[in-house]
Amino acid sequence: MKAVNYALAAVGGALIGAAAAILFAPQKGEKTREDIVKFIKSHCPAMKESKLQQLADKISEEIKEAKL
Repeated sequence: MKAVNYALAAVGGALIGAAAAILFAPQKGEKTREDIVKFIKSHCPAMKESKLQQLADKISEEIKEAKL
């Protein structure tokens, strides 16, 4: 069970780190969203496409809210 917790913590940390890096990257929103999808695909290859899109949408919205 500990290994699962460590794996989840690592993935969560990677996603938070990527979101923070994206916050400071001066790009168009569409390009940012593409980058989010590529990052998630490279780090979570088993994730279903529908879940991937939902997660990318959620991260994009959180980034937009953080910039306000």
